[in-house]
Amino acid sequence: MQIAEIKENWMQLTSKTGCTTESALTGIDHIIRQYSAAGRHYHNLEHLCDLLYLQQQYAPLVIDNDSLLYAIFFHDIIYAVTRKDNEEKSAQEALRFLQNTSLPADRQQKIYGYIAATAGHLNPLADPDLDYLLDFDLYILGTPPAQYSAYAKMVRKEYWLYPDFMYRKGRKKVLQHFLGQPHIYKTPAFREKYEQKARENMERELEAL
Repeated sequence: MQIAEIKENWMQLTSKTGCTTESALTGIDHIIRQYSAAGRHYHNLEHLCDLLYLQQQYAPLVIDNDSLLYAIFFHDIIYAVTRKDNEEKSAQEALRFLQNTSLPADRQQKIYGYIAATAGHLNPLADPDLDYLLDFDLYILGTPPAQYSAYAKMVRKEYWLYPDFMYRKGRKKVLQHFLGQPHIYKTPAFREKYEQKARENMERELEAL
């Protein structure tokens, strides 16, 4: 997916939700700048495109695709490895933009909640659309070993500020958290396709740390 296609998807979304062309263009330019920022080796435009492709693939199973798409576009708009509130800040950015649309307040808050939920990958509301967003965000864990290995290296590059001993400690905690869950993925479709491979990938990385 090229930038032109990203913009096309965005313009279609915003036109359906009562956003002016000027606001939409300003919004997508900001999104592209943020995801293209220096130091983003994994949480970048390629990651955004991957989630957009997954949304297209699973759209028939999603109830509110417009809200899901807004959450995808904004979910990593703020990303700094030294912060612990990236998801909250990203949700706030989404809400500021959504105030320029005709979406009712309850849907704006839903999108805010979707993005905030990516912090812990939990779905306390049992919202089936949020399950898909969370699974999309973690699809990389269940990819073939070479692709997973490349992902792990890109994440390490994003955390270049931290010495190896600190990074290994934090990374082990993340891997052990996911491996300790009854299921990594929340939807039946993703469990069937990615669950086993994701566990194998993470166990292999954990052993190597």
